[in-house]
Amino acid sequence: MKKFLLVAVGVAALAGSACSKAPECTQEMAAKKAQDMATALQEAITKDPTKAADLTAKVQAVTTKYQGATTLDEACKAYDELTATIKG
Repeated sequence: MKKFLLVAVGVAALAGSACSKAPECTQEMAAKKAQDMATALQEAITKDPTKAADLTAKVQAVTTKYQGATTLDEACKAYDELTATIKG
């Protein structure tokens, strides 16, 4: 469980470091998407703990993909993709 929360925090760092002149995705939207992603992750782990390792690998792959994100739009895309991956 701690591993998943660390991944979620790492993705949250994407939103914190992302900036843009005129973002389609606002800081508030990114924060909401981060909450939704964390909630989906927690629900998935609670529902089926045996999938924890598989989810970790999938979340890490998406996190790596967006690791160089520099805009809020990219952060929001990362959160959307992570949430979709978690919900399967």
